[in-house]
Amino acid sequence: MAQNKVVNLDQKIKTSPKGSVSPLKELTLRTTKEIVIKFIEMGRCSPATFEEVFTKVFSVVKDTLNKD
Repeated sequence: MAQNKVVNLDQKIKTSPKGSVSPLKELTLRTTKEIVIKFIEMGRCSPATFEEVFTKVFSVVKDTLNKD
């Protein structure tokens, strides 16, 4: 289930028209996706906690990228 959400997110990013997603947001989403995939592989994220973990990681990545 969590893997399906990650795949769906990646497909949305790839199929969205150019310019509809800002480059910074796209970078944030892709980075978050990679981190959450690692969490899933390590067993730190499950389908039950996917949404909460993704939201928290996205927030941290976004804040980090906006500091520069």
